[in-house]
Amino acid sequence: MKRRTISAYAGGVSSGNAFSDESRAFPESFAATRLKDAIQWARKYSFFPYPFVTACCGMEYFSAAGPRYDLDRFGAALPRFTPRQADLLFVVGTITHRMAPILRRVYDQMAEPKWVVSFGACTSSGGPYDNYAVLQGIDRIVPVALYIPGCPPRPEAVLDGLMKLQYRVQHEREGRPWPEFHGSGRQLG
Repeated sequence: MKRRTISAYAGGVSSGNAFSDESRAFPESFAATRLKDAIQWARKYSFFPYPFVTACCGMEYFSAAGPRYDLDRFGAALPRFTPRQADLLFVVGTITHRMAPILRRVYDQMAEPKWVVSFGACTSSGGPYDNYAVLQGIDRIVPVALYIPGCPPRPEAVLDGLMKLQYRVQHEREGRPWPEFHGSGRQLG
């Protein structure tokens, strides 16, 4: 006499021993995901930031990296002060035209995949310094993945920006532009 069991996969009652059928189909070390999704999940929690700090927004960046706000829970706690070991460039503060080639060189030396965060009003648009010496937005020399607004931005805005960047990293696909978060679209040169 055959025993009747309820199979979760068939959605109803089936005859035979369903447990032994499932154990042959799904061994103990079975992972139900794609390798690409697993890599993107790991990338999401393993940022290695390079803080390019030049002005007063640096104090807010350091407070966001401190123990009260704890960037470590987002996987971005261990700053790298060499671009060859970093994949997340935090550009914090005013960038002048004399500093722009140095910033571009740092960006070029970073490992792929790499992301750039524009931190504060001076970095994003020149801030109150509308003159010949200050670069009016770093998206003229490097592609920016995320803009964090404010003068200076609050640590809560930094955490919100990191969560948005994590979402982007987990859901972006290679070879496709990201439609929601991108730079100005100007030609880099």
